[in-house]
Parts: sequence; C-alpha cells; structure tokens
Amino acid sequence: MAIDNKKKTRRYRLALTDAVSHERLRSLTFTRTSFITAAVSAIVLLLVLLYLLIALTPIRTFIPGYPDARARRQAVQNAMRIDSLETRILQWELYTENLKRAVAGEEPLMLDSLINLRQASREEVDAAYLATRDSLLRARMAESERFEVTGQRRNLSIEALAFYTPLKGVVSQGFDPALHPYVDVTAPSGTAVMSVLDGTVVFSGWDEADGYTLAIQHKGDILSVYKHNEKLLKKTGDTVKAGTPVALTGSTGSLTKGDHLRFELWYEGQAVDPAAYISF
Repeated sequence: MAIDNKKKTRRYRLALTDAVSHERLRSLTFTRTSFITAAVSAIVLLLVLLYLLIALTPIRTFIPGYPDARARRQAVQNAMRIDSLETRILQWELYTENLKRAVAGEEPLMLDSLINLRQASREEVDAAYLATRDSLLRARMAESERFEVTGQRRNLSIEALAFYTPLKGVVSQGFDPALHPYVDVTAPSGTAVMSVLDGTVVFSGWDEADGYTLAIQHKGDILSVYKHNEKLLKKTGDTVKAGTPVALTGSTGSLTKGDHLRFELWYEGQAVDPAAYISF
C-alpha cells in the first residue's frame, strides 16, 4: 500500500450561531495561509490610513516636536530678540570704543564706522591695512570730486545700485502696487533704521496717520520713505550716507498695529517693490 507523505491542508471554520436556537447565521472557512495574508493586508491598510490621517489633517500638530503655528511664531520672536541683542551689543561696543578714544584724546567713532570695523574683524583683515585703504579711498573720492564741473555724478539705473538694508527683521506684509505699495518690516521698538543709499533728507516730521516719518531723496530720481518710527535721528536738509542710522523703529501714528517699519521705495515717481532690490 502506497503511503501519501503529503500533508493535507488544514481548513478552519469560523461560525456565527444563535445562542438560543443554535442556528448558524454566518460561516467563514479559511486556511492558515489565507489567514496570515488577510492579517498582514489589514495591518498594512491600517498603517496607510493612519499615515494619511496624520499627514493630511491637523492631528499632526499634536505630535511632540512638530513645528506648529505657535513654534513658528516663537521662532520669529526669537529672531527679533537676537536682532535686538545684536543692536544692544553694537551700542555697547560703540560706547566702549568712544570711551577709550575720549581717554586717549582721539575723535569719537561713528556707528557706521564701528559696523565697518566689525565686518573687517570677522574677515580677519589687519586694522592698519583697513585704515590705510579707507584713507586712500577717501582721498581718491575727494580728488575726483574736485574736477566735477556740474557737481552731479552720472546716475545709474535702480537695478545697478547696491542698496543697504534699512532694517533686518521679518516682512509681515509684502508689496502690492494697488493696495499696499510698500513693505512692513517688524522689529523690536528702538531698533536702528538705516538709510538705503546716500542722499538728502527732504522731510523729517510728524504725520497723524504714519507717525514720525522721514523721507530721503537719492540720486537717480530715487526716494526712500521710513514711517511709524519712534524717534527721528535726522532733520530736513541733512545729508546722509548709506548705512547711517536715521531713525528708531516704533509704533507711532494711527495706521499701525505694533512695532514695525513701513518702508517705501519710489523710482521715477512710481512706487516699486523694495524686496526686488533689498534683502530684509
């Protein structure tokens, strides 16, 4: 008699019966292989549904460590605090340097000069070489101005100019030529606002809507306007250099809702987007 060594496939049955009448209501027959396949498929499907639920719904914000709106807002506030601390450190460095110069009987150092010195130290440039180069540049510029007949230099297009950043901060509202022809840059109150180019202050005063406002006329038919300041550092008629502090940020005027700078840039009588030429 031949012996069949093949194992018979065991089949299992899952039945649902009535507890009283013992009537079979439903019955499901399966093997071990089909049960494992069905269980694995169900787990994979459950994991996919769970991933889609977390990735595509606000539930993901409850995951510890996920950057929600509060975390992003905190990051912006931390960036503003860091900028404020850098400004405070710069002020203390200026005070310390001027104190040393006063004891030595030397001329005081301006804020823009200190900024240049800090940049030079970061690049590890020799201070003596930097002073010599600066003196040569000033002498060369003074020599070229002596031979200007009209007193005016060739005007460059706005695309060819290198603008100084008026304020490092967060752009809370961008430029819109129809509804918002300027940019709003948030920063802590009292942060220094810089002139974007060399120019002459054509307006420095108070406006009911815009608060303390300052406007600077630059060469090439370019006008920059700084609004909602806490304090103005320049008056009408003053000449300023690019990077020179001209005001301190604030929240003055009736059209403001927090400390920020409302910055306008005009070229040939038209408002242009400052973010196209300046990195805030």
